[in-house]
Amino acid sequence: MKSPAYLNALRAFEASARHGSFSGAASELGVTAAAVGQLVRGLEEWIGSPLFHRSASGKSRLVPTEVAARGLPDISAGLDRLSLGLERLREATASGVLTVAVSPAFAAKWMLPRIDRFQAQWPETDVRLDTGLKLVDYAAQGIDIGVRYGGGRWSGLTAEKLMDEEIFPVCSPALRDSLDLREPADLTRHTLIHDLSVDPDIGFTTWETWLRCAGVAEATVQRGLRINNSAAVLQAAAEGQGIALARSILARDDIASGRLVRLFADIAVPAALAYYVVYRSDRVLAPKAEAFRRWLFTEATGI
Repeated sequence: MKSPAYLNALRAFEASARHGSFSGAASELGVTAAAVGQLVRGLEEWIGSPLFHRSASGKSRLVPTEVAARGLPDISAGLDRLSLGLERLREATASGVLTVAVSPAFAAKWMLPRIDRFQAQWPETDVRLDTGLKLVDYAAQGIDIGVRYGGGRWSGLTAEKLMDEEIFPVCSPALRDSLDLREPADLTRHTLIHDLSVDPDIGFTTWETWLRCAGVAEATVQRGLRINNSAAVLQAAAEGQGIALARSILARDDIASGRLVRLFADIAVPAALAYYVVYRSDRVLAPKAEAFRRWLFTEATGI
């Protein structure tokens, strides 16, 4: 058996033993169950002994033979070390590239206006931003470090709180001057912009939530403009298309520049969610990622 086939056969055998089936191994390895079975049979022919007890129907859970059970721990450990070695090799060949996962809005409104300060400190490091609303697999996609918005618990990741924030309504100065807003309940008579980028089920503050906190118990706010990007929500508000419910971290620069104005500034509603620096729990941060982590906290301190 040649080396590549030998390694593939070991992977197929180890995954089949762990899942108890060829189909489970196939799903993990991205091949067909038939291909996994063929690799395992080839390995059995090469060592001259069966590796699994098989039922006549072939539908029961695969059970390793005594021979297989003796060798399985070393094979599993060896494959883990091989994967680690390949990952370190990949890191070495891309040592100057730092891959950072962030949401599109956080990248546009907070990170990009500040990233030049990190690059000035670490000019030999090229930062690659991986932006998206969906959660990514840090191991599979080679993510070094990231910033996530949420409750602070994600499987397989260490999460350190970076920033808390407030939630409040904003609009353009021109729109503010044209509206008669005396109390929070008056907001419901105007076009509201809804942010759909985060699931309300995890605690994201919606218009209904904010109005309840502001003392408006019975409010109908289903109508309005709906956008699934927080940066675009703020852009729409700045262009006078309605009143947005802003996140203070993302809206800070727009408010400072006068593009947006905060409404009912005396009402403070803290967000239930926060921003977290996240990275894989199963590995030590590379020097460039650790430097980026420290830079994030330094920037957050100064906001």
